[in-house]
Amino acid sequence: MKTIANYPAHKYKSTDIQQIMDNLVVEESLLIYINGDPFTMTMRTPGFEQELTIGLLFTEKILDQFTPYEFIIVEKRNGVTTAVNVLIEKKYLKTEYLDKRNLLSVSSCGICGKLEKEQIRDCNQPIISNLKISNAQLLTFFDEMKKKQSIFSQTSGCHAAAIFNQEGKCLSVMEDIGRHNAVDKVIGDLLIREIEKKDLILLVSGRISYEIVTKAFVAGIPILAAISASSSLAVDLADEMGITLVGFCREDRATCYTHNDKITN
Repeated sequence: MKTIANYPAHKYKSTDIQQIMDNLVVEESLLIYINGDPFTMTMRTPGFEQELTIGLLFTEKILDQFTPYEFIIVEKRNGVTTAVNVLIEKKYLKTEYLDKRNLLSVSSCGICGKLEKEQIRDCNQPIISNLKISNAQLLTFFDEMKKKQSIFSQTSGCHAAAIFNQEGKCLSVMEDIGRHNAVDKVIGDLLIREIEKKDLILLVSGRISYEIVTKAFVAGIPILAAISASSSLAVDLADEMGITLVGFCREDRATCYTHNDKITN
């Protein structure tokens, strides 16, 4: 499985020109079928296809943590999995959600197949949690996540997501060219390993869009933090969904936009 590729390039610095081989993160398509029918195609970094698929189907509410399923690799190309099929008995399949995604889902998109943004405002009850962490503790989580970003360290072109518990244990770290793919991977990883999703902290290496917030909400994660900025809609939804949203977690600072009672000095 190849996640990094070498490409020739010319590097310009002042009047100097160098011919180099540059490392780029690999982007490939993954076609996801449900019971043999096409569900979505996402552009992602190869690897952890089952985690990505199950995490995506979970955050899209196609299945829940108790839904029995069978994961099948349908097609490979040059050693890379390009198509998978998830078998779910019809009695478990939540068909009312199957029309919520378009076939194409690009790696860096914000809406990612949602037809109407009002479709994501489906929270009946906000997340309630007594979880509290310090700002300093939160920043150490980002330091640990960065140390585990092996693809980014070689390409500077890959996002990461990580999940920590209150005790500071890193439960999962995943990388992908798409922010939301990385989030689906870590959530899927916890589902597959049957790790309890309670009082957890989700970290992302880029900005926070509303789709990232909704994925955290479906997973029941009360604290969502990012290295970069948040969109206005992400903040609005996080406030509505009971999620503590923290942005600009860099150096010795962080900015909390919602439910700041979970972040202490």
